[in-house]
Amino acid sequence: MQNKKMKNAMQGAFILTFASLVAKVLSAVYRIPLQNLVGNTGFYVYQQIYPIYGIGITFALSGFPVFVSKLIAEQETEIQKVKIARRAFVILSGISLVIVISLLSFAPEIAGGMGDAGLTPLIRCVSLMFIFMPFLAVGRGYYQGIFQMIPTARSQVMEQVVRVAIIIGVAYTAASQNWNVYRMGTWAMSGAVVAAIVSTLYFLRLFRKKIFAPLPSQAGVSLEPVTSYSKLGKRFLIEGGTICLFAAIIILLQLIDSFTVKNGLVASGVSNGNAKALKGIYDRAQPLVQLGLVVATSFSTTLLPTLTKAVQKHNRYEFKRTVQSMLHISLAISVAATVGMITLLPQINRLLFGNTEGTSAIMIYVIAVILAALIATYNSVLQSVNVFRPAILAFFTGLGVKLVFNRLAVTKYGINGASLVTVLSLAVILICMQIGSPDSLKDNLKLDWRFFAKLVLASGSMALVVNWSKLVLLGLFPDVGRIELGIIVVAVVLLGGLTFIGVAIGVRLFTIREWLTIPYGKKLLKKIVR
Repeated sequence: MQNKKMKNAMQGAFILTFASLVAKVLSAVYRIPLQNLVGNTGFYVYQQIYPIYGIGITFALSGFPVFVSKLIAEQETEIQKVKIARRAFVILSGISLVIVISLLSFAPEIAGGMGDAGLTPLIRCVSLMFIFMPFLAVGRGYYQGIFQMIPTARSQVMEQVVRVAIIIGVAYTAASQNWNVYRMGTWAMSGAVVAAIVSTLYFLRLFRKKIFAPLPSQAGVSLEPVTSYSKLGKRFLIEGGTICLFAAIIILLQLIDSFTVKNGLVASGVSNGNAKALKGIYDRAQPLVQLGLVVATSFSTTLLPTLTKAVQKHNRYEFKRTVQSMLHISLAISVAATVGMITLLPQINRLLFGNTEGTSAIMIYVIAVILAALIATYNSVLQSVNVFRPAILAFFTGLGVKLVFNRLAVTKYGINGASLVTVLSLAVILICMQIGSPDSLKDNLKLDWRFFAKLVLASGSMALVVNWSKLVLLGLFPDVGRIELGIIVVAVVLLGGLTFIGVAIGVRLFTIREWLTIPYGKKLLKKIVR
């Protein structure tokens, strides 16, 4: 029964993983025409405000929905689930109102802090998307809490398709009509608002038929352990806030970059125009990191209700095995993605953005994929047993490192310095979480040296094959265009992926149980046996 539940949860994770992958691919793809059409400075304008959008989408997609799903999973009856969803909606509406009013009121001051007053209309535009956060967070959280991942997946893809279509249309229009970069950025950000409206309409039936519908006479069922708005509000602040912070960890580090990188470059003697262009080049790393993280974060967040159930039933053995499986899978995927990207980065940079500028900074930055994947998994484990203090302290310690050292590093080392401090901040968070975790959990979070050795062998083999095949193909076809380069990159990626999987199977990187919990893992094992 436990294996079946875990398999169902893993299948749900794969559904969200696939949807997230589609959304993140779209999120990466639209930046290619955007950057090519509007240039590094136009890309800088958009990316300066993107972290605010990123925080909003995190709250509405992978932050508060995860916490709401946990609340829903804790309830025993359908009426309790509906009542807790209603209260969550009221609390989130209050949070949303505060954010919208704050961003609209203080947009000039925020833009001034970023060193560019022209960003004010972009901030005001993107603030409107927070109006729809309560609908999206509660709708997605409700379905995830009853282990129905398809509605969340559909809404996520729908939202990104609409947003990307608007952004590409705006970029084309801006280039053809010679708009200034700030007008382009404002209209591009409007895509986030329209997309939020469309996604909200998808959940309208749920709210009309269930969340806002009159309850039957037995609605007086107790809501224990959450019996009041004050208690639920406290849980939203501590538990929900912690989930949101860690779900948005990369975005928050990028927000600090928005206030420090361009200003730090100017302080080092770079002209204002060149500083904007360099910040645009530095921001090329963001879509790559998003793509690398999508699988690992989908696993860690989707399994939170399952881990909570295991704790409630005091099944320590099953809990430990689940944690170990998630650590193995998340770490393996993130390491493979990072090693692959670093090996191919000069070609990926040229393929996506037309040149290899900023390659060294991006190479450093993508190491964040491994650290952020581990942090997400650690946080899910701590959340599942209602331990928050170590995660919160670790988070603010790492954020403090970024705040204190980022501008200094940028002034001395340029955009490479910003990448280094990002990686350092994440490493500090991970170490602090490990040290601060309760002794009862430290054993669950350990990875033995044999797994590391096997992972190094698999990823190292992949790196050798990717590098060798890349050199051979580029040697056979020198001076290729971007289309031909894209074909080469795809071929090399496929070859590298097959190599990693083959070596992983050969050295038994995953246990049979871990393979079996992965959808289609059983079929793969049968083919291997044959």
